[in-house]
Amino acid sequence: MTASHDIARPGRPARTPANSPIGPAPAARPPRLTDPAPLAKPGVPQNGRRGRGALTNESGRFEAERRVLLDDGWGTIDAPPPLKTHVTAETPRTIITRNSSPDISFDRSINPYRGCEHGCVYCFARPTHAYMGLSPGLDFESRLFAKPNAAALLEKELSRKGYEVAPIAMGTNTDPYQPIEQRYRITRSILEVLSAYNHPVTIVTKSARVTRDLDILSDMARRDLVKVAISVTTLDARLARTMEPRASTPSRRFEAMTLLSQAGVPTGVMVAPVIPALNDSEIEKILTGAAYAGAQSAGFVLLRLPLEIKDLFREWLEENRPDAAEHVMSLIRSMRGGKDYDAEWGKRMRGTGPYAWQIGRRFEIATKRLGLDRGGWQLDGTKFKVPPHVGDQLALL
Repeated sequence: MTASHDIARPGRPARTPANSPIGPAPAARPPRLTDPAPLAKPGVPQNGRRGRGALTNESGRFEAERRVLLDDGWGTIDAPPPLKTHVTAETPRTIITRNSSPDISFDRSINPYRGCEHGCVYCFARPTHAYMGLSPGLDFESRLFAKPNAAALLEKELSRKGYEVAPIAMGTNTDPYQPIEQRYRITRSILEVLSAYNHPVTIVTKSARVTRDLDILSDMARRDLVKVAISVTTLDARLARTMEPRASTPSRRFEAMTLLSQAGVPTGVMVAPVIPALNDSEIEKILTGAAYAGAQSAGFVLLRLPLEIKDLFREWLEENRPDAAEHVMSLIRSMRGGKDYDAEWGKRMRGTGPYAWQIGRRFEIATKRLGLDRGGWQLDGTKFKVPPHVGDQLALL
């Protein structure tokens, strides 16, 4: 279904010694996951990961071995070229993903891409790359998968007998408007199908690239078929650059809100993720800026650190905010029952404890003051037109 992954790439040695960027592999057996001794992190020199969020590229949790970069003394490890983005075409059999999670507002979603070039170090979708035999670290943001047949699959699935209409969510796992969308235009092709058959959709993105599709979005908005939320993490451009290296700058995101709102598209803001002692002091400022930019609703999500993300985020903190690293993690644990993460439904998005309560209360007060507490829009599924079914067409012959 997908291309082979066993190729050499900076920051992650290949499986075969002949292709290794650091020379022949040692004869000794590589460390196994079951080895009791701690393993060195496969760190990548800074010039090799410029413009990326993660610092390391540790093997996925399903792999039988871990790869470790070792300096052989020849200096080759200090001069890798910058990581390039590789995109592999994927041909899935279905495009609509279903879920039954009781703490989210949608039961179906579409992800045009696997992995995300935005490189947000905190992205809760990173662990999914392990299912592809790749690392949730640098691989997640540099080795991507595109689904060029997504629009055709969607039309087929919408035509199935017994299909019941409900809003399809986009941007729930990886960003539908990440940089490679400029070339592949898969998100736009999906919107064209949804618009043609009057199917409602919601979009969450960190990219101003969403305004490229204002023609489709404004037309769908007139039929009550779409709403868009722009996710803003911080107003600090430097912090955003290190934490979300290839996402749109904060100012561009506010500009996108304005353009969407002026075009009649229902627009909201997501303050996500809220990270204690790092960006939580900006909640009111972000909401105020969004209100002035034309947003009509708001939501927030507390930082989530499932599986490999907890280590990736700790590494990022220690390099970029060493002065605050321990304090940040301590506050996170205070909101997660003493752990780095609590995946329990109803708690994973908001956390528990006094600090989590304070964040929620501040958000509630600010949204009410700014008129951002009016709730979501009711999208209209009554106009849905079932796409022509192949079987029905053949029956006419």
